[in-house]
Amino acid sequence: MNKTPPYDIAITMGDPAGIGPEIICRAVAKMTAKEQSRCLLIGDINTFADASVLTNSQLEFCDVGSVDGQAGAIAVANIPAPADQPIAAGQISAAAGDMAFRCVKEAVRQVQTKQASVIVTAPLNKAALHAAGHLYDGHTGMLAALTKAESSFMLLASEKLSTLHVSTHVALKEAIARMTPQRIIATVLAGHAHLRKLGLDEPNIAVAGLNPHCGEGGIFGSEDEEIIVPAVTELQSQGLKVTGPISADTVFYRASQGEFDLVIAQYHDQGHIPMKLIAFETTVNVSLGLPVQRTSVDHGTAFDIAWKGIADATNLGEAIAYARRLASHT
Repeated sequence: MNKTPPYDIAITMGDPAGIGPEIICRAVAKMTAKEQSRCLLIGDINTFADASVLTNSQLEFCDVGSVDGQAGAIAVANIPAPADQPIAAGQISAAAGDMAFRCVKEAVRQVQTKQASVIVTAPLNKAALHAAGHLYDGHTGMLAALTKAESSFMLLASEKLSTLHVSTHVALKEAIARMTPQRIIATVLAGHAHLRKLGLDEPNIAVAGLNPHCGEGGIFGSEDEEIIVPAVTELQSQGLKVTGPISADTVFYRASQGEFDLVIAQYHDQGHIPMKLIAFETTVNVSLGLPVQRTSVDHGTAFDIAWKGIADATNLGEAIAYARRLASHT
């Protein structure tokens, strides 16, 4: 019998120079006492304390490694900030980028050792991450490397519309090159498995076309007929409820009206633009295809407002709620 991890979620601090620490404090302050007891924070405990004061969250923290802990205090897996490299609010720095990386690495360890069920990540800054020598395209690529996963997929989920991407943080030319029948099939299967895990018996999945009007019979390109159609045909032969290619100028609207449970987007902006238009504040970023489960906010570090006490924690609250949902199905 598998032992239930002591924590449902492990929340990483993200870039300490950004809004991560303050939105975490705001979100945690809204939790019930039981929810707080099942939540592990990962980051510098002193930074969290400062953020709690800034946001008037009135939280107390204790190091998860302490023997007794502190009644009512929030557990923290402490990743100390470097004493010799001060981190300035709203500024890109290698020190902050390295801290963000170390927090994610620790979160992976917590899940792999069965101490936590699902990772929730606050935003990091890619420039700071690269300045620290961690050359990843973001959280998803970092998690794939840390867990030695062969592939990963980015799901953007909201109540009204959800999209899963064949490719994400690459140039458009490279995205088209990566769009193979095998990759499309793998993307659909990952989305189908995820929705089934959440209790949807027969997910209805749409595959967006690449070219305008899906190529219009080859007038605007042949990729839809030569790449997407064979993938959809193969998936249908496996018994999946998959439709496509459907022109991208209509498929997202149709899905938002309830016709489809999920849209497979062929590249980053094709899926992100409709999601951010329809559900900017509530969209949750979910990593699929990894041996660990992870949700995240769908916004950045907001350096322009960081550490001013005005950052909105709505999106993080949605990411936490989705993570709890995943934890309940683990």
